[in-house]
Order: sequence, then C-alpha cells, then structure tokens
Amino acid sequence: MAQPPQTEEGWYVLHDLRTVDWDAWREAPAHERDRAVREGMEYLEAHESVSDAAEGGSAIFATLGHKSDLLLVHLRPTLDDLSRAERQFERTALAGFCEQTSSYVSVTEVSGYVSTEYFDGDPEDVDAGLRRYIEGKLKPELPDDGYVSFYPMSKRRGETHNWYDLDFEERADLMAEHGKTGKEYAGKIKQIISSSVGFEAHEWGVTLFADDPVDIKDIVYEMRFDDVSSKYGEFGDFHVGRRFPPRDLGAFLEGEMVPAADGPAGDHPHAQSGTSDHPHGGSHGTDGDSPHGSGHGADSDSPHGSGHGADGDSPHGSGHGTDGDSPHGEGGHASHGDEHAHSESEADEAADGDIRGELADLNIYAGQPHGEDVYATVLYSEADVAELFEEVADLRESFDHYPTHVKTAVYTATDRDRAAVVSIWDTESAAETAAGFLSELPDVVERAGEESGFGTMGMFYTTKPEYREEFVDRFGAVGELLAEMDGHHDTDLMVNREEATDMFIASQWRSKDDAMAFFRSDDFRETVQWGRDVLADRPRHVFLT
Repeated sequence: MAQPPQTEEGWYVLHDLRTVDWDAWREAPAHERDRAVREGMEYLEAHESVSDAAEGGSAIFATLGHKSDLLLVHLRPTLDDLSRAERQFERTALAGFCEQTSSYVSVTEVSGYVSTEYFDGDPEDVDAGLRRYIEGKLKPELPDDGYVSFYPMSKRRGETHNWYDLDFEERADLMAEHGKTGKEYAGKIKQIISSSVGFEAHEWGVTLFADDPVDIKDIVYEMRFDDVSSKYGEFGDFHVGRRFPPRDLGAFLEGEMVPAADGPAGDHPHAQSGTSDHPHGGSHGTDGDSPHGSGHGADSDSPHGSGHGADGDSPHGSGHGTDGDSPHGEGGHASHGDEHAHSESEADEAADGDIRGELADLNIYAGQPHGEDVYATVLYSEADVAELFEEVADLRESFDHYPTHVKTAVYTATDRDRAAVVSIWDTESAAETAAGFLSELPDVVERAGEESGFGTMGMFYTTKPEYREEFVDRFGAVGELLAEMDGHHDTDLMVNREEATDMFIASQWRSKDDAMAFFRSDDFRETVQWGRDVLADRPRHVFLT
C-alpha cells in the first residue's frame, strides 16, 4: 500500500465567483445603484481589513469571460468564518444584482513532502527558516500583484497512471523535479496552494498571482511538460482576473478601467501586503500533493539576517536591525552604497535613532535616510566552497533575470572553513524569495542574527588593490583585539571568491553595549583613520541584527 504523506492544515479558503445581472443594473434607479455600490464597498473594505475575524485576508478581482464577473477570495482561520463572510455579502444591496455562479472551498496545507523531520522529529530541532516557511504556507497573505489565475486540479487515478499507487519516494522526487521548473519564475509568480480533498470534486485549488499575465501563461505551459502534470495532472476551469481596490467598485460597475487610473490597486488603504513572494515551485519540497512547489521562507520578514544598513567610516559602522533571537535575524533593510534604508515601524525608528545617536556621540557617521533601499540576505555554510559556489552560481543565473537583483556572491573566511552567501535585492519580497532558495544550499550552519544576544554586525568593503594584503594583515590585528573583548562571539573576514578586493566583515556580539564598547575604543579610532587611506569607496551595507 502506498504511504500517504502526513499533513498539517492552516487557514480555510473561499473562492466566491459572481456574475452581475447587467440588465437589472441598467434598469435600476440611480438611488438603488448608489446603495449597492456603497454597501458593496463597505463590505469589501471591512473584509480586506479583516474586521470580521481575528486574522486572515480578502481581495476582489474583476474576472474576464462568461464564467463570472467578480472573484472574491477570503482566507480565514475557520470554516465558520468563511460561512459568515459569504452570508454577509448576501446581506448587501450589491448581492441583489449578483448571482453566485461557482465557488470553491479549500484549506491551506503542508505535508511530509516538505520535511519528514517536521512531522516525525522534535519540533525544536526543525530549522527555524523551515518553520517560518511552513507558517507562511499555512497562513498566507494575499499578494498585491495585479493579475490572478485560479483553477482546481487533481492527481490522476487512471488505469495506466495512478498517482496514489506510486511509492512516497517516487512521488517526492517527481514533486521536487516539478518544483525546479517553478524556480525559474522566482519574483514573477506568487501562489497559494490549498487542499480541497473532501470539500470539492477536485483535490486542490491553485491561485497564481503575477504583475504580468503572460508569466501565468508561461509557467502553466512549461509545467505541463513535467511528469507530475503530463502523466498525473487533471485540471478544472481556469478563472483569470484583475485585482482592484474596493473604492473602484463603482467604476467597475460603470464599465470603467479598474484599477482606476488615479493609482494602482496596492495604493488603496486596505490593500493586502504582498509578502508571500513564493516562486511557483520552490525550495523546501512542495505542499501536500500540490501541483507546484513553493519557495522556502517566502513569507518571512527578511529572513537570514537582513539589517537596516548605514554607511560610515567605521569598520563595522552601524545600522538598525531587530533582536538577535529572531529565527534568522529579522532585520529589515540593508542600505546600498552610501544610502540608508527607512524604518519599517515607529519601534524600528526609535531603535534606529538610539543607535545612530550613540554613534554620533562618538563622531561616527551613520548615514541619513535617503536614496533607494536595498534588502540583504546573509547565511553561512561549511560546505565545500567549490560545490557551494557552483550551486550559488546556478541560482544567481536565475536571479539575474529580475531587475530587482543587485548582487549575489560567495565570501570565504580567511581563517576557518566557512563561507558566507550574500544576496542583495531592491525589494523586500524579492529578498525573501531569494532567502527561500538560498536556505536549500548545502551545510548551512547558521544565519546572521541566530546567535544569542545582539546578533550580527557586518560591513562590506572594497579595498584598493595595492592595499589588499595590508588590509588582511590589519584585520588580523583587529581580530586579536576583538577576541579579548567582553561579549564578543567571533568575527570573520570574508573575501569574495570572484573579486579579491571585495570583503565582508561579519562580527557577532552578546549585546549592543558590548558592540558599542568596541566603537569607543582607541584601537577602533586608529583603524578608522587608517581605513580612509586604503578603501576604494565608503563602507556599505552595514547591518546590526
């Protein structure tokens, strides 16, 4: 008997498809149409802001073709929450002009294809990034991306090809191969996969999101050639639409372009944050028997030690990050060049200001919030460097297809067998997607910010070629100083495998006070003065996590 994968379920999902009775709409008095628009907007705004439940998400799409005119998507913690959301729409005057032509009920799911350790081992031993990935799959956020395609699918149970007769290992291998196709669309396609086994005639619902509808066509077309689809996939009707904000409901009903010309859908007050930047097919296996694998870590807040960057003349400079006990050093943004990223919240701004103020008291320039933000992901591996570099090079080739990619490189430590993989992006969602892929690299041992206490403090340098060896020697002296300081864990000088003058110093500390003690030292001030002579440009991408 074939072994079914273990599963864990999250939020329930309702795809609610409606047609508009256009004859009734045209013939209705103006005051009835006004009431329908007003009550429809109130309903949509309340549900997009999730005022009806403890958590979840909702969105509305204008669909094309004869099957429907509107698609309402709701995610809620319970099936009862979905039932209430559906019935509350029926209470609006807008519902009097609509007919529910179809619907689809499902629940988000992850399975043993993702990780047998997650289901069979000690939860405390599961990689923190994997836990965040699973949480993101079970409780996804609806992306802002303008276009959507929803379709149901099942795995074939025919006489020749029967998915459910295959061994678990064979199914897992097929799903992993299927996911590789999806990796090519990292940053272009986001998805929500939900199980409808026992709820609907089909077994899964697939919801794809993209800014360019051609990307949806392309990925579905390419995946049809994978064995998972060509031999074992069966599909229902496809529904394609365009997201628009509740405020544009009147424009939609008047036949105008939506989203309206005065701004994109994402600009409206209740637009959902697009943090589920999962590529269509991803890194930590796949969800259940879902048709497409998902990117790992995609719903996380800058996993792997992204930090607010700050420029400065200091060897480690300063920036803003979050607590070091976050799963992957959730720091937010790392700045690029001499540009510093803005804070994400008032709490971040306060912490950022505290660190900047302390550095300013020491006459250390810590940058100003201006210019374009970038987002960094940093992780460490003890794999063979040649093997690691080969895998990173393959990922980078895919990353380079996207205009948001700034840089991905491998840095090797000068005094121990460890490498840092650094990936820098223009957007947070892209950095999060990259984090998922990078987490799959071999022998990942720790990530920026995972140490106890304050976490990682880091800075990138470009040295003048003639001073490179002197820089390395000088770091050895500074390293000896650091080793004697209270609260210091370790510090590595990492050298770009492809560019010897590009260096990254990563230092981990017990607390902020311990790190600041180094800034106050005479040795630090001497190092700063010396560094001005040997660096080809200013230090950059500084982060504290």
